[in-house]
Amino acid sequence: MFNTPHKRRGRGAQTNRSGRFEPLQRMDVDDGWPSHELNGLPEEADATARTQWREDRARSIITKNDSPDLHFNRSINPYRGCEHGCSYCFARPSHTYLGHSAGLDFERLLYAKLDAAELLERELARPGYVCEPIAIGVNTDAYQPLEKQLGITRQLLEVMVAAKHPVYLITKGSLIERDLDLLKQLAAFNLVTVAFSVTTLDNELSHRLEPRASAPHRRLRTMRVLAEAGIPVRVSVSPIIPALNEHEMDAILEASAKAGARAATALLLRLPHELATLFPEWLEEHYPLKKQRVLNAIRSLRGGRLNNSDFETRFSGEGPRAQIIQQRFQHACKRYGMDSKRQPFLLSTVHFTPPARRQATVSSDQAEAHAQLALFT
Repeated sequence: MFNTPHKRRGRGAQTNRSGRFEPLQRMDVDDGWPSHELNGLPEEADATARTQWREDRARSIITKNDSPDLHFNRSINPYRGCEHGCSYCFARPSHTYLGHSAGLDFERLLYAKLDAAELLERELARPGYVCEPIAIGVNTDAYQPLEKQLGITRQLLEVMVAAKHPVYLITKGSLIERDLDLLKQLAAFNLVTVAFSVTTLDNELSHRLEPRASAPHRRLRTMRVLAEAGIPVRVSVSPIIPALNEHEMDAILEASAKAGARAATALLLRLPHELATLFPEWLEEHYPLKKQRVLNAIRSLRGGRLNNSDFETRFSGEGPRAQIIQQRFQHACKRYGMDSKRQPFLLSTVHFTPPARRQATVSSDQAEAHAQLALFT
């Protein structure tokens, strides 16, 4: 495999080395002879550089967790892999369970759960189902570019609207504006909140960190559109990367508050598994002079390591620098009138109507209507 520049165009990862579960390790090697030039083909003709997707056949759609540092215990991820290509994405290592690389494969070999809405309706209709808010798009963005083509997330929201089921959404994509009609219906019953992930206000840094995500100003505009439509909006200043975007936290909070965000969270960069190799590679490519400074700063927040998966500190870090970041965050939220609690807006569960019960009600109403019509025949 050739490690040529055209394969990294618009991508966050720099390599495509094998995942930790593979018996053989594959590494990129640049021998100076790009394959597309040898074949006389333009770069765009290289199939390995294009995004591809296939159907992901799942038996269930709701994933449950018991993590003490998450505000939800149920989530839905319509897609595996994410074309946004964020170099820091904590979900990258999950692609290795599919036999793929956490590097370039994660951004260009995608899986879509085409029957997600059908599976959701089936699970909501199960006897004994207890309604609690479901987070959509936690592992990978539910509004990544492929959603524009497939519309799976919109189908899920249609099920939520029909069943009056509460939902948390988080995205860095402006495509969510497409679903404003459904979000308004959910908001009318206090059934939805939307969190926008904003990493930086610097367009150049954003393009390098998140090559195929919406630009920062576009996210803020979308945030304003939703807020003005009555949708409760919050901002997630994440990840905070020490010595890189750390200094922007106050500015991001101020801009988000002006755009209508009523609450905020701030999460420190995590580098689990393959990310401990992928992110330093990204730094070497884009910010070689800052690389060691950034990595040393990360270690100062993680007990001398690049990652710490302990529940108590994985989002907030530890040590003096982590404490200062948290203090700055709290003061900035207070200054701009934003709720800084980890718990999001409380959503209602009292309106929930299971799909089967709703269908039974409709059938009963239809039967009554037919009976009344029979009186006039």
